[in-house]
Amino acid sequence: MNKTVLLNEIIRSYPISRAKLSEVTGLNKSTVSAQIGALLNEELIFEIGQGDSSGGRRPVMLVFNQQAGFTIGVDLGVKAINAVLTDLKGNVVESLTTEWAEADQEAEPKVRAAIDALLGKMPSSPYGLIGIGVSVPGLINREQQVIFVPNLRPDVTSLKHDLENRYDVPVNLENEANAGAYGERRFGAGKDHEEMVFVSLGTGVGTGIILHGELYRGEDGFAGEFGHMSIEYNGPKCTCGNRGCWELYASEKVLWDKYLPGHTVETLQRSLQANEASVLNELQKWCFYVGVGLNTVLNVYNPKVIIIQSRVIELHPMVLNMIRTAISSRVYAQADHSFELFPSKLSDHASAIGMASLAIEQFLQRRMMQ
Repeated sequence: MNKTVLLNEIIRSYPISRAKLSEVTGLNKSTVSAQIGALLNEELIFEIGQGDSSGGRRPVMLVFNQQAGFTIGVDLGVKAINAVLTDLKGNVVESLTTEWAEADQEAEPKVRAAIDALLGKMPSSPYGLIGIGVSVPGLINREQQVIFVPNLRPDVTSLKHDLENRYDVPVNLENEANAGAYGERRFGAGKDHEEMVFVSLGTGVGTGIILHGELYRGEDGFAGEFGHMSIEYNGPKCTCGNRGCWELYASEKVLWDKYLPGHTVETLQRSLQANEASVLNELQKWCFYVGVGLNTVLNVYNPKVIIIQSRVIELHPMVLNMIRTAISSRVYAQADHSFELFPSKLSDHASAIGMASLAIEQFLQRRMMQ
């Protein structure tokens, strides 16, 4: 426990001296000296030049060795893979995006190819690759078993086992929206907020929930499936078996298929800049349904912050304002002023960075137990 406290403080406040560590943690100097020695031997920290003196000998400063190891986070989407190689501080060292045309192609070979490509660019380090995290757009239980993936081939059900055998490192699986919420909480727009909901708008609609600063998974790990709540009880049938699901009205897929067929991200951006009335009218219809679902999220969880990941929302502030207007037209006045609506700061890398962060935390926990 003492070693964990000291390492966490070094990560938070480096460069820092042994004396300052003793002061801020309340641990005596002999304990600090012993545990710092262990961390130096494990190459998780290193010493740099002397700091300023407040009288007497100038102190030697301690720094977290963020390149002691590296991790790979992979966001397995329906039409693309986003993957990142990060150091132990979550800094992205390399990234890649691989797209494919058919959603029913096998996923595992593409995940392996992305990992292998990043491994080829990984710098040398004391611990090398310390873990892999993969986010999947589906139901993942607390045992990290893939229960349901509506838009991918079922070969992902054995992904964790197969990757651990191939790369001989711990592998984590998580729902893509949960991973995105965790990434934004650690390094993105939710970094300073204890209560937040992350919403990803893509082929479907995913939501991840942060309560009291921690990822909320629910009893079985399925919490946050707002994309499959009915907003129209006699609506069309969803792949999940329900009818009138939110994602059938508010996903980006619906925007392109129903409201703006023939448009792309690039053409929509030009239309927004030109204030084309016909395009804005169709976009507003889609934003209305996004707001309908978010109104329910607000009523259920009362989060301080809602973060939306969407290529469309990133195009122009007007899109987020349309969604905010749709929420305001339906939510009670007190709630309307108690939350903030932000676009994702990490964009397409949110889930991949979230998975890398989970792998980093588990690695450091394992090291502290040794």
